[in-house]
Amino acid sequence: MEKNVHLVSTADLIKKIRRLEIQTKNIVNEIFSGEYHSSFRGQGLEFSEVREYQPGDNYRDIDWNVSARLGLPYIKKYKETRELNVVFLVDISASQFLGTSYALKKERIAEIAATLAFSAVANGDRCSLILYTDALELYLPPRKGRNRALEIIREILYFEPSGKATSLKEACRYAARILKKRAIVFLLSDFLDSGYEKAMGILAKKHDLVAMQILDNSELELPDAGILRLQDPETGRVAYINSSDRKLREAYKAQVSLEQEKLAASLKKMGCDHLLFKNGDSYVKVLRQFFALRNKRRIV
Repeated sequence: MEKNVHLVSTADLIKKIRRLEIQTKNIVNEIFSGEYHSSFRGQGLEFSEVREYQPGDNYRDIDWNVSARLGLPYIKKYKETRELNVVFLVDISASQFLGTSYALKKERIAEIAATLAFSAVANGDRCSLILYTDALELYLPPRKGRNRALEIIREILYFEPSGKATSLKEACRYAARILKKRAIVFLLSDFLDSGYEKAMGILAKKHDLVAMQILDNSELELPDAGILRLQDPETGRVAYINSSDRKLREAYKAQVSLEQEKLAASLKKMGCDHLLFKNGDSYVKVLRQFFALRNKRRIV
C-alpha cells in the first residue's frame, strides 16, 4: 500500500522521533524492565493439545466447539514460544488530532506505542503495525529490532490518512483476517464509534486483545467557557453550545459516564483488558497498573 506522509523537514522528523525514543527507552529501562515480559510470558503460544477443564484454568482458553460436542468444558493447551507477536492496531482518524491540554491524542498514542514497542524490542519480539480510519491505511508486517520500533513511531506521528472517519469494525475484521498466529493486539483508539462489538469479539477470541482508550479531557467533561463552537472532525458538523450552563455540563458528563460504563462492560464480556488514558495524565502510571494486574492474574 502506498504511503502518504506529512511534509515535514527530515531534520525535524528525526529530532522528534529520536527524542521520543530516548524518553520511552529510559522508561522501559528504568520502570518496565522485566514487567513487560512477565505480563505477557506464555502469550506467544502454539497449539499443543485439548484437555478437560480444571479449576484454575483460564476461561478464555475454553474450546467451545469441543466442549459442546463432548458435553464437558475442554480447554486448548498451548506451549510457549520463544518470541511474541505484538500488533499495534492504531486509529488515525481525524478525531486523533484533538488536544486541548498537553498534546494531541495522536501524540499520546505515539508515546504509549513507543513504550510498548521498545519493551517488545528488548524482549526480542516481532512487532507489526496496522493504521486505520474507516478503511485500512497502512500495514507493516512483523519484524524485530529497533528500526521496526522507530518505523512504528514515525508512521503513527506522520502518516497522513486518506480517510477521516472511524470504523473499528473494519479494523478488527482486517486484523482477524491477516493475523494467522496468536498475537498480543494493542488496539489504540478513542472508541468513539459503534457497531464494532461482534467483529471485536471475534478478534478477541483469536488473540490477546488489549483495548487502550485515549481521550482528551474535553471529551470527558465540558469546560465552563461560555459559548463554544464545536466541530466534529470526522463529519464536519458544527454546533454551538453554552458551556456555562451547569445543567448542560452535568448532563454531558452523565452521558459520557454512561457510555464509558457500557464500553467497559462490553470489553469485559469479550475478555479484553481496558485501559483509559486521559490526555495530560501519566500514561506510565496506567501501564504500570496494567502490568501489575496482568502479573497478579497469572499468579492467581
